[in-house]
Amino acid sequence: MMKRFFALCSGLLLAAAVLQAQGPAASPAETATGTIGGKSITIHYNSPRVHGREGKLFGPGGRISHDPHYPVWRGGANAATTLQTDGHLKIGGLSVAPGTYTLFVDISDPDHWKLIVNKQTGEWGLAYDKSQDLGQTDMTMSKPASMVEDLKYTITDNGGGKGSITLAWEDHAASVPVSAE
Repeated sequence: MMKRFFALCSGLLLAAAVLQAQGPAASPAETATGTIGGKSITIHYNSPRVHGREGKLFGPGGRISHDPHYPVWRGGANAATTLQTDGHLKIGGLSVAPGTYTLFVDISDPDHWKLIVNKQTGEWGLAYDKSQDLGQTDMTMSKPASMVEDLKYTITDNGGGKGSITLAWEDHAASVPVSAE
């Protein structure tokens, strides 16, 4: 019995050492939070890194074009990116009721993205079902001042019940206006 216990403990220590040696996750879980017009907004996502692939991520033949639902992208890595809100919002041209949604991005044109708000939740990031879309809205594109290594969502309150959600990664930044309803 003691030998089994010792073997189990040794195995657990070895597994922990291997995981520790692997270093940080390639696409760590991140959270963006903000309040616009008194309405709370939280975005949960996994943040991939460019990792030497600048100029090789977007567009036909880019890394993301190999995903099964391309040109619809999960807007992150691993599990689906989710948006939670406790109030009624207008995101771009979409009316969004309080609740939890999955975010996707149509990147068919690398210079004109569309944010997709999807009603299905809890799926893996690549499980996109268009029939569950609440809708799509245009995003305003810009080029960051410098290359963005780690994908990042930002929620900005501009005052007066208005703000924005911005997704930045590599040489792209895409934002959409948000207002409290």
